[in-house]
Amino acid sequence: MSEDPRTHHPSTAGPDPAAVSGMFGRIAGRYDLVNHLLTGGIDVWWRRNLVRAVTASNPSRVVDLATGSGDVAFALRRALTDEVEIVGLDFCRPMLEEAEKKKQRRASCPNLNFAFGDILELPLDDGSADAVTISFGLRNLANRAKGLREMRRCLKPDTGRLFVLEFTQPARWIRPFYFPYLRHVLPCLAGWISGDVAAYRYLNTSIEGFPPAARITAEIESAGFREVRARSMTGSIVTLHEALA
Repeated sequence: MSEDPRTHHPSTAGPDPAAVSGMFGRIAGRYDLVNHLLTGGIDVWWRRNLVRAVTASNPSRVVDLATGSGDVAFALRRALTDEVEIVGLDFCRPMLEEAEKKKQRRASCPNLNFAFGDILELPLDDGSADAVTISFGLRNLANRAKGLREMRRCLKPDTGRLFVLEFTQPARWIRPFYFPYLRHVLPCLAGWISGDVAAYRYLNTSIEGFPPAARITAEIESAGFREVRARSMTGSIVTLHEALA
């Protein structure tokens, strides 16, 4: 029996990192396919809004955390000039392998690199990034407060920007449809496609148990960020947070 990612460390309030990494490793090969099918392709639009926000900040160096198979990193590469450096970091090696496979299939990916990196101990110098992005990875951190502080440490003081795209609590009108989908349809369908029902049961509970956008805004502010803005999308299923370091 595989370890349940919801198992807590005594000193943290989040899931166990080793179990989360193992879970994503098991579903890495079909992760993109399952995501697109379960969201009806709207996940592409969510990421597009993130990329537009990053592009508007005119960064020279962007670090994409919890990069997974690289969807955000590749979207950033298409949107930004070749001179902009993009680094995708993840602590799940099979997901990084999927990202590298995608990179090899592309004719040109200048100034884009993937590497192993734990968000709680980022292998980055202080103030070394103009922008840090994280998409659907914040809720998987064992310690969100520590992770957010690490993100701020790596951003340039006063000018660096954080972009967090994450599932949040939905608007009231959509809840009667959304929660039954999360609890029953998503695990069964995703499990059938990926062959790992347990992984998507975890993802369901991690989404359903994640705090509302207002609380995430407060957590980002507590980490020292300023001018935190939140933009809800698709009935508040997803929220894009943007903040200044």
